Amino acid sequence: MSETRVNGDVVTAHQDLHSEQGALRGEHPGRSRNPVIKVADLAWLEFEKPDLDRAEVFARDFGFGVAARTERELWLRGTFAGSPCMVIRRGRTSRFIGPAFRAAERGDLDRLARATGSSVRDSDVPGGGKVIDLLDPSGFPVRVVQCGEQLAALPEQQPLLLNFGTDHRRTNATQRPAREPSRIQRLGHVVLETRVFGRALDWYLDTLGMIVSDFLFLDGQRDRGPTMAFIRCDLGGVPADHHTLAMHLGPGTGYVHSAYQVTDLDSIAVGGEYLKERGYKRSWGIGRHIQGSQLFDYWRDPDHFMLEHFADGDLFSCDVEPGWAPMSTSGLAQWGPPATRDFLGASPSPQRLRDVIEALRGDNEMDPARLLGLLKAANS
Repeated sequence: MSETRVNGDVVTAHQDLHSEQGALRGEHPGRSRNPVIKVADLAWLEFEKPDLDRAEVFARDFGFGVAARTERELWLRGTFAGSPCMVIRRGRTSRFIGPAFRAAERGDLDRLARATGSSVRDSDVPGGGKVIDLLDPSGFPVRVVQCGEQLAALPEQQPLLLNFGTDHRRTNATQRPAREPSRIQRLGHVVLETRVFGRALDWYLDTLGMIVSDFLFLDGQRDRGPTMAFIRCDLGGVPADHHTLAMHLGPGTGYVHSAYQVTDLDSIAVGGEYLKERGYKRSWGIGRHIQGSQLFDYWRDPDHFMLEHFADGDLFSCDVEPGWAPMSTSGLAQWGPPATRDFLGASPSPQRLRDVIEALRGDNEMDPARLLGLLKAANS
């Protein structure tokens, strides 16, 4: 890729597509020079919950289809053909287990097994396949899978026909979208919090071949490196979601939210009304993000996990370089209501206080300056 330097800044032909700032000399390149493999997508997410019946009720209200159900497992899917996008297993407590990524080809699993000292085994996903189990530096179990039999596509929620200015595509007809759940098309991304952001970032780039779309840094601490990354799959010249995985530095280690694509803004809005009528809690929305540009709406399920409906996200090919931007609450959206304390995780709780104390005492990337910078970002 061609590049020039202006006052030490790296300027590429793609930089101004999504960020006002590019990298400075010596900053993280956002990709690995020689990754072990390059994963093709996020396959599914794994959770445990004690009440599968309650989980299924919310899943259907949120817009998932049920791919398979047993006494101990609930496999959820979208309308697109492919693999299920979530599995919930019966467990003693409600918790996030980890993500599963889809390998581009069978040989990638063998290459990954040799590089990590792991083994390839049969997958328990409906339809079969092969899987390798890994552990990332944050402690999340990470699976890389090659799925066997693919799920067939289901009927779509059709987008409404819109009139724009003098472009009249709809005449002698009204718009009356049905009050029904947003119909999930597919899993889009997962967001994780980690105390070892730098190590975890490099692991996903070096091991799974992912690349960074955007970095965020704390005010006055850019020289210490980024504290959040929006990371996509490297599909070469084929455009991929702006982020399939996002991670940020924090005092805790855990799931933040996951996002599921729906048809359009009307699907988001009407599905939101459906959820509200059934007593579910909206965390934040409706609005449009800056990094990734998605239309968004965030909800809490009965176990307090956050899930996002989204539509109209950015797609980048491999030649788009990382953008750099300050980390701030005001920088989360182009328009929409102010980000809530619930979405930001800013409401103090005994567990959050324990996380802070443990993080400041532990061997990780959290220290008082980082903690104060994160608090400042949450209020800016």
